[in-house]
Amino acid sequence: MTTNRREFLQKVGLGGAGLGMAATLPFKALGNSNTDPSSLHNDDQFLKIGDDIANANTQYGKIRGYQLNGIFTFLGVPYGADTSGKNRFMPPQKPEPWSQVKHTIWWGNSAPQIMDKRYANEHYSFADHWNYDDVSEDCLKLNIWTPGIADGKRRAVLVWLHGGGFTNGNAIEQDGYHGENLSKKGEIVFVSINHRLGPMGFTDFSGVGGEKYKSSGNVGMLDIIAALDWVKENIVNFGGDPNNVTVIGQSGGGAKVTATMAMPAAKGKVHKGVALSGSMLKALDQTYSQKLGEYVMKEAGLNSSNLDRIQELPWRDYLDIAYRAQEKMRNENSRSSRVGFAPVADGVHLPSGEFFTGPESNGSDIPLLICTTFHEWNPTRTNPELEAIDFKGVIAQITPRFGDQSEKIVRAYQANFPGKKPSEIWSLILSNRLSAVNTATAKSKQKAPVYMAWFGWEPNLYNGRMRAFHCIDICFWFDNTDRMYTHTGGGGRPRKLSEKMSDALLSFMKTGNPNTPQLPDWPVFTVEKGETMVLNDASLVQNDPDRSARQSLPAV
Repeated sequence: MTTNRREFLQKVGLGGAGLGMAATLPFKALGNSNTDPSSLHNDDQFLKIGDDIANANTQYGKIRGYQLNGIFTFLGVPYGADTSGKNRFMPPQKPEPWSQVKHTIWWGNSAPQIMDKRYANEHYSFADHWNYDDVSEDCLKLNIWTPGIADGKRRAVLVWLHGGGFTNGNAIEQDGYHGENLSKKGEIVFVSINHRLGPMGFTDFSGVGGEKYKSSGNVGMLDIIAALDWVKENIVNFGGDPNNVTVIGQSGGGAKVTATMAMPAAKGKVHKGVALSGSMLKALDQTYSQKLGEYVMKEAGLNSSNLDRIQELPWRDYLDIAYRAQEKMRNENSRSSRVGFAPVADGVHLPSGEFFTGPESNGSDIPLLICTTFHEWNPTRTNPELEAIDFKGVIAQITPRFGDQSEKIVRAYQANFPGKKPSEIWSLILSNRLSAVNTATAKSKQKAPVYMAWFGWEPNLYNGRMRAFHCIDICFWFDNTDRMYTHTGGGGRPRKLSEKMSDALLSFMKTGNPNTPQLPDWPVFTVEKGETMVLNDASLVQNDPDRSARQSLPAV
């Protein structure tokens, strides 16, 4: 998982790998409000489950979840049919209706992905606590947390798109993804989804498979649209407002957010966007994606006349074939991008050019909030020896990526951030904001505003070497810093910032503006000033705080 996300981050300009983790706390502790630790000692019953608890209607049949700490919870709700067999590489189909009550009390399957050695690094496994259950093509499931069921209220809705590039992950991959606390605090409906990933979601057979496979390169994104369709048609039954939906994602999920906003099919289904530590402004060139699809077909020993056999292979066999084909294409084409399987600029589902190109292009009326962290990728995190690196060492380390510009870049970052240690400068360079600012710049040309944040809070863990790493801010936005204690250490210090950040997210969801009394006045981003909310124990607004350093970097 680390390799794939690291590769994705290099593409979007963050240069880093995500970290992750699973819950060992008692069920009660997992359900606690981040802002009310005293509830740990409350003797009242906090879990309710039974025949007359948490019953709700969907257009496909009735479901039954449970109530925890006053929040109704539904897990593994089908929004699409099984994607195996004849449905593989096809746009998502609606689930089959059911007549009996469906129990929705456990997570849906993770989408097919390589699970080998997922927990191999004990430090990443400890800190990030990955959560994975069964992996299956029957993965089009979503989760819901809501304060009320069919109670006539119209609450703002948040739809979470998980990270992992476009290749890995699931809707509850980290404990910080949990939606209960934010739902309770903000009186909102929190939805998270699984969808097809990697070669299962983004192999473009349109060049070799004809009309039948015309959408195959984008079925993973079409799954997201199907989930948004489900929200539009059903969320009223869960106390939600289908006309106030915010999509939010981190890392690869942030790229999914900007891609979704740019899709014509998202119009009227997405009203705000939040992209954390990842974004994209352009989908894969279809010449590349179709060529990769041809390599996959040949690696499978098939041709255009019998391509349908690709739908019969076991999914793991298919993934192995697809990744071998990707490697062959890279080796045989020196100019071939290292992108791999990702959304395709087919001119139908996704624009063929850059997203957000003008005031009338897709997503123009959707406000966007963008946030990155100071140290998305910190090389010294689990390596104390690297913490003592000098500036010559930093130049040597970044030369494979930046070539003869490396010394100039290091000097520019030293000047922009005086007093920072070489190891910190190294991390800041690898974690640069170039892609995030490019996205904000493009979006600023549209009607709706864009807001920019930069997260710098550092936990007192691993002797301070974790710094403000990739993934750390998620639990702050979602009011989960005590739940995700292996990222924050837990306790009052992270909780104070989380209260402010979750308030800002809730304000943005409800109004399109993140301003709250708890933070300084948060201005709209402009190209001229680059207004950025720097989030830390003491937050402040700065005008483009890394501009001179960033200008030393080669253009993305």
